[in-house]
Amino acid sequence: MPVGNDQFQHVEMAQDIAQSFNFVYGTEAFRIPQPLAHEDSKTLVGLDGRKMSKSYNNTIPMFAPEKELRKLIMKIVTNSQGVEEPKDPDTCSIFSLYKNFATAEQIAALRERYKAGGMGWGHAKQELFEVMNAHLSPLRERYFELMQDQSVITDALKIGGEKAKALAAQKISQLRSIIGID
Repeated sequence: MPVGNDQFQHVEMAQDIAQSFNFVYGTEAFRIPQPLAHEDSKTLVGLDGRKMSKSYNNTIPMFAPEKELRKLIMKIVTNSQGVEEPKDPDTCSIFSLYKNFATAEQIAALRERYKAGGMGWGHAKQELFEVMNAHLSPLRERYFELMQDQSVITDALKIGGEKAKALAAQKISQLRSIIGID
């Protein structure tokens, strides 16, 4: 399951429960969940350089309209380094976010531009906006399309709920049998 740094303990608790049940009842009734986290996305940096959080009001909404997305990205806090100065990509919140949306080639190219100097924070923010917008535009379009006809969402939730209910009933029946309370 995809998780951020602050969610690893929840996966570990699920692992402990699954392993304990499997051990006590000598079965493999539960698969042991494994966390999936890309090193660059374990903690996303917010607009102010702190961990991205609604509590800090420093988030970038995924489905924000293009103009709003650009405006938010241009608000990202930076230091006072001049355009001509080389910049350290490994300590930069703009670059940290960029790595989550760009290809390996784009990341390498921007890293070199940072180190070479001659690139201002406005340029870096524009690069981030372009890569984020390219990645999020199709998702944003689909989101707004779904919001226009919410019956599609309701129908999908009903179908998914029915499937989940059937799978859960089957699993509960299996677990009852394993622990002897048929």
